[in-house]
Amino acid sequence: MTNLDHKAVLVPLPTADRAQQVMAALADYIAHARLEPGDRLPAERELMQALAVGRSTIREVIRHFQALGVVEARKGSGTYLLRAISGTTIHMPLSMETAHLRDALLQTLEVRRGIEAEAGMVAALRRTDADLEDIERKLNEMERVHLSKGTSGPEDLQFHLAIYDATHNPLFKQLLEQMRGAFERFWDRPFDRPDFARRSFPFHRTLFNAIAARDPEAARAETLKILAIVEEDIKDMSQ
Repeated sequence: MTNLDHKAVLVPLPTADRAQQVMAALADYIAHARLEPGDRLPAERELMQALAVGRSTIREVIRHFQALGVVEARKGSGTYLLRAISGTTIHMPLSMETAHLRDALLQTLEVRRGIEAEAGMVAALRRTDADLEDIERKLNEMERVHLSKGTSGPEDLQFHLAIYDATHNPLFKQLLEQMRGAFERFWDRPFDRPDFARRSFPFHRTLFNAIAARDPEAARAETLKILAIVEEDIKDMSQ
């Protein structure tokens, strides 16, 4: 893929907050140009001319993207994209390194607990009838697969995504997508046990009931029950 021969366009920026603006403009360009991991970014000089900013600003932004793990600078070759990002979202990749699966799962669970409990409460307050139908449709499919196979991987995720949609706050879903990208290697069949967190299955229906009843405290309580079982299984299976 060549550098600036895309339909996406980079334009000069106003003077204030140049580094932040360059960061947003470059992320937006990457998204609209549909650059993929492994594609080369425009050269420094091209970025300077297109955005009407100095070399130091460009280098500051590139260093920031490198620290995030978004790009890689290859000496004598250029700067290459490692992960896709978008300037219209907060989708900057999270990263996590740990040698122990148990520690990784428990650490990510701490983050999930706060976000998912809050999302359940907000969804209970803001959900529409259409949202409720979508959540129930995803729940019915999750239950169908669970009863036939004894497990429900993607279907469980779709159920929770529907709850996030019902919050009508796009940041919930964006945060979940970021977490998936960083943590999916830890949560993909943890301990190679298809029965992991199976005991949490009934509480998905009670969570739905709480959202249907517009009861945020009950939604929070049911979410925490699900995650408590997940935590118990992590500790039991890692002994």
